[in-house]
Amino acid sequence: MASVIESAWQYLITHFSDFQLACLGSFFLHESVFFLSGLPFIWLERAGWLTKYKIQAKINSPSSQGKCIIRLLLYHFGVNLPVMIFSYPVFTYMGMRSSLPLPSWRVVLSQIIFYFILEDFVFYWGHRVLHTKWLYKHVHSVHHEYATPFGLTSEYAHPAEILFLGFATIVGPAVTGPHLITLWLWMVLRVLETVEAHCGYHFPWSPSNFLPLYGGADFHDYHHRLLYTKSGNYSSTFTYMDRIFGTDIGYRKLKASKSAEIEFSSEQKKK
Repeated sequence: MASVIESAWQYLITHFSDFQLACLGSFFLHESVFFLSGLPFIWLERAGWLTKYKIQAKINSPSSQGKCIIRLLLYHFGVNLPVMIFSYPVFTYMGMRSSLPLPSWRVVLSQIIFYFILEDFVFYWGHRVLHTKWLYKHVHSVHHEYATPFGLTSEYAHPAEILFLGFATIVGPAVTGPHLITLWLWMVLRVLETVEAHCGYHFPWSPSNFLPLYGGADFHDYHHRLLYTKSGNYSSTFTYMDRIFGTDIGYRKLKASKSAEIEFSSEQKKK
């Protein structure tokens, strides 16, 4: 398997420059993973499939879904792509490379874990700041236009927010100067995580059912349903920051209440 990956990587670095791979390649990979993972949730809503796993009964209209897609393309080409291009010198200065040999799985794994921890910390505070009155009204309210989120709404946000919270995602790689393949893996995992968190469905196979402190769709959907001053649940991937600072109390109380209702109903049926 390692030799196959190395051969494929050798082909890439032979036919494309570092700049092309780091900027255009990263953009193409992001767009592919984002839309391929996010679009199915639009189809699920429209077709009414798997509704028993849908967190909210409300569905988004085709026009609102179309508006989301059009604006996403504008944001991605108008904000994301230029950021990738202009940040390239910073990443290369910090040591990012694309040449062989590829890093060992231990190096890749340790860097990815570090990125998740750092991103959760930075994102939590940035997100919490965006829920102050002025910033919510003028910036973050764009993201909350969709009180019933679906996968693609994960990146639907004001351009200022894209730059502000995007810093949380790139600060780890910028500090460590990873191999480009590590950066790509981090980007793929982060995109899949945020799409899942906004998908609007809580499946039996959802990661939050298996990974401790993983937020997921149920956790983040609660954040979208409530008013900005009372929502809490500001975390990105893992929820330890909300737990430490008590900003998930409302969510935990709701979950406890639902569990008690289910237990009571089960006992009544047994009687």
